[in-house]
Amino acid sequence: MTSADKMIRHGSIDDVNAHQCLKISNYEDTVRQLDIYYAIVKRQLLRFQSPITGLFPMLSSDLHIGSVRDSIYCAVAVWGLYQAYRRIDDDRGKSHELGQSTVKCMRGILECWVKQSARVEAFKTRQSAAHALHVKFHLTTGEPVLTDEQYHHLQIDVVSLYLIFLVQMITSGLQIIYTQDEVAFVQNLVYYVERAYRTPDYGMWERGSKYNDGKPEIHASSIGMAKAALEAINGCNLFGDKGASWSVVYVDIDAHNRNRSIFETMLPRESSSKGVDAALLPTISFPAFATHEEHLVQLTKANVLRRLQGKYGFKRFSRDGYKCVLEDPGRRYYHEGELKEFEGIESEWPLFYVIMIIDGVFRTLPDQVEEYQKLLKARIYMDEYGDPVIPWYYYVPREYIENERSEPNSVRRIPANYPVDHENKDTGGLFLWAQSLFVLAQLLTGGLLHVNELDPIRRYLPSYNRPRRAGRYSAFQGIATDLVVQVVLIAESMRLQAMMGTYGIQTQTPHEVEPVQVCSSTQLVHVYRELGVCPKLKLTGRPIRPVGSLGTSKIYRVCGMTVLCYPLIFEVSEFYLYRDMALLIDDIKTELQFVGKYWRLSGRPTVCLLVREEHMRDPHFKQMLDLFAMLKKGHCDGVKVRLGRLQNLISSSCMEHLDFMSQGEFPSAIFTQFRQLEHEYIGYQSLTDVPRTLTYREEETCYAALRGRPTADALHALRNAHGLYARAQLLGLLLEREGPMYEVNGVSVLESLKSLYQSAGELRHWRAVRYCSSLLNHTVDSISPFITTVLVNGKQLMVGVIGQKETVFDKPMTPGEIQSVMYSTIQPYDVIGAVLQQEVVLYCGRLIGTNPDMFRGILKIRVGWVLEAIRIYMQLFPRERRAADSLESLSPYTLRALLQRVLSVPDWADERGLTPLQRRQLEGCLCRVPKHFYIQVWDILLRTPKGIIIHGQWIPAQPTLVNMSRSELSFALLVEEALVRVARPARRQLCVELLCVLATILRRNPELYLQHALDLDRLLDDAHHTYAKDRGSAGGAEEEEEALSAAPVAVTVGYLARAVVNSVLQGAAAPHGQPSCLVS
Repeated sequence: MTSADKMIRHGSIDDVNAHQCLKISNYEDTVRQLDIYYAIVKRQLLRFQSPITGLFPMLSSDLHIGSVRDSIYCAVAVWGLYQAYRRIDDDRGKSHELGQSTVKCMRGILECWVKQSARVEAFKTRQSAAHALHVKFHLTTGEPVLTDEQYHHLQIDVVSLYLIFLVQMITSGLQIIYTQDEVAFVQNLVYYVERAYRTPDYGMWERGSKYNDGKPEIHASSIGMAKAALEAINGCNLFGDKGASWSVVYVDIDAHNRNRSIFETMLPRESSSKGVDAALLPTISFPAFATHEEHLVQLTKANVLRRLQGKYGFKRFSRDGYKCVLEDPGRRYYHEGELKEFEGIESEWPLFYVIMIIDGVFRTLPDQVEEYQKLLKARIYMDEYGDPVIPWYYYVPREYIENERSEPNSVRRIPANYPVDHENKDTGGLFLWAQSLFVLAQLLTGGLLHVNELDPIRRYLPSYNRPRRAGRYSAFQGIATDLVVQVVLIAESMRLQAMMGTYGIQTQTPHEVEPVQVCSSTQLVHVYRELGVCPKLKLTGRPIRPVGSLGTSKIYRVCGMTVLCYPLIFEVSEFYLYRDMALLIDDIKTELQFVGKYWRLSGRPTVCLLVREEHMRDPHFKQMLDLFAMLKKGHCDGVKVRLGRLQNLISSSCMEHLDFMSQGEFPSAIFTQFRQLEHEYIGYQSLTDVPRTLTYREEETCYAALRGRPTADALHALRNAHGLYARAQLLGLLLEREGPMYEVNGVSVLESLKSLYQSAGELRHWRAVRYCSSLLNHTVDSISPFITTVLVNGKQLMVGVIGQKETVFDKPMTPGEIQSVMYSTIQPYDVIGAVLQQEVVLYCGRLIGTNPDMFRGILKIRVGWVLEAIRIYMQLFPRERRAADSLESLSPYTLRALLQRVLSVPDWADERGLTPLQRRQLEGCLCRVPKHFYIQVWDILLRTPKGIIIHGQWIPAQPTLVNMSRSELSFALLVEEALVRVARPARRQLCVELLCVLATILRRNPELYLQHALDLDRLLDDAHHTYAKDRGSAGGAEEEEEALSAAPVAVTVGYLARAVVNSVLQGAAAPHGQPSCLVS
């Protein structure tokens, strides 16, 4: 029988009659084959299961340490055989034994973790490695065996893997969760993995970054596993068919979406230090199937196969020193530069051949199955029982290391756990992860187990092809190709409703939608705090995290009441952005686009838009009416929209039943209805008493001179000051000197600032608003996810005032840490800058999610320099702002629009007639570089043994070339760090052009090596001087530099090349006596 015959899948969606898919016609033959595998499982897996905890070790020879990851895979193999035996009428008790062995292992892991519930509680609020759940326990006692200092336990993929198989096994009919306390604990495990997208961990290989220096990093494999786990467990009843309403697990759909988007953004990379990693195979294939974007799956898989597949298995990642004979087993971490030693001699793991066989079965690729079966067959040996053994890994023997380096794949490698291997200490033990997957691969390819039995929840299918889950809880069901976003307009008062009616826009008031309650999403957060509470284990519920755009697009049933939440963009927050109507209109469009693009639940999303009377006061109110008119037509920038009355839309909405609240009455204390304004006269004419926002102007006054004068002078100035910005500055001075509780005219400085902040906000005087906001230490709402979005796009953020200390965001941070950085790094030098830079960080986070191309070539987004670029742009195009406007006075919407203009300079530079100097100034501020620029610098460094000097900063060739690799992020950051030391943006851009010219010259003259250190400043000065001399202009150094910066690129390249030839190549070594040099 051919592989293809065995793998024909009958009706992937419906539950398959097992006998239909079985191609083995002989019942006895099936029993005989299953019994062979039963004997193998007993001898190779169950023999090593702890009779007390149910855990398995990583190696069968280990009698003390149980490993959670390996235990899960062993349990899955036992469960797979259990599923195969269920087809047989008379299994002689084997099916029950296998099922209960699985339950014992899964419960054993659960019990070990439940003892550490205090860690889960701490970790869910602050994702710290010190609070990570342990992933190694004592085999017999279940107690922790390795402390956090001895071993890196923070491996989010392990907890995610557990949740995936917990759902799979419960769906197959096993009872694993027994009590309400355990349900609460599993709900808390969901909180544990929800923030994988912003939690650097140590990953599947337990070592963190590639350098093995003890540092964690964000791993795509961990995020993918977490994303799959959240998808699998959402709406799952942990008690199976016999479940109650309080044994259901809930998932934050927005957390799931963030994990999904960041995971898919990172692919095909694994992390910032690992461009490719075999850990992605079990993530994109069995067991997680974390993405169904076919091009991403193929790209990642091809990347792994091309760069990691060997003749004996797969390398885990390039320069992996684990179990290599050159690795010092007595030392936990590597020395700097040690990685180079392992290049080309990494161990190869046959485990991945097995994963590729299983992948081939799930994807119906018989050729792939056959190919890897042949490769695996050559690597298997038999043990004393005649059972097949998959070697743990193959290594290069010490005496053949040089041969392997000079001629890759030429040396015969030795298997690690082969009994006759005397040199290696890893002898005789079975590698249980590989053995368990091998059993599954054999059951699948032998036609004894169908993919639907190994994957009852159909993870391998796209969500829209999975069977509909029965029950009342939301489930990931994929997306209709023409999804309609439902929109409900809620007007704050009846007179506002009447006025909107005159424009033909139908709205409803809060009273008209009753009994449905219209509430803020912050009230939903308080309801979710009840989810997962367990006083016995000291577990609280969901941490206080905002409900995102997707979460507010569901309609909720809580204790018999129906609740509709409006999105976060309508919250009246302490930060001032909500006051900018143009920004709100833009945000509404973005919100509808986002929901339309990323909605993955059954039922339509329903977005509630609020119309407040204060919106009418804004000059941009007409644009809002235009937006509503567009929605009424049924579309919004390409998204299908249905505007209607809530009562008509509820039946097709996505309804989420929060049954965990059903024990009591409706929590009216928590849910306060969006309040309707009542007026005696409700005709729309009465709206004339809503005052319009005035265009406010004030003369700018600077009070710096008062800093050295007595407080009485400041008080006198404050009494005479009428301008909002003037009073803000003076209150700031008093706040700094006397503290927030100092009273002026019976009111504290703090209260005066708050009141001034409100007044300035109502008048849209943005400069005063920002000044007060900064003095009140405000932070942008939900800034943290936006910073994470920037980071996972391979960029870093840097905040700070130019010329002063700057702070890098190179790992995700909590809102508290962000606030502390913003106010300690920026505010002492620039009061308004502390909030202005937060705005730019927020906009960059939003833009990079939707338009990543805008940031191409920019490695580190230096917010101070981005603002400088906007200032330059405003000087170049004064007509795009009001004459009196400074950057600080711009509305948030205008600032965001200018940011987009500045980031997209290449798109419009020629059309708007930018001069070469202007373009260099703008691009230099952003430190944007051409494609492959950092690789070109690496190639220059290879030919410059004395290194490169950029503005006094030396990049040495050694140990840089040893410690780092050509396409590594850390090398690019090193070069970028040096470039930014060049103070003038245009000169910085010339440095970039100079390096490109030099790279071209060296590429065309492969025999050249530079004898001296490459000093870019000296070369640039030579080029400037030559250009000035040729033009016959004699000016100072600055005028010369300005002249060359203003020259067209073609001219500049010529002079830079001349400088390179004159200064550098005179002292270059041309080994074959060929001083000639190819430039053109």
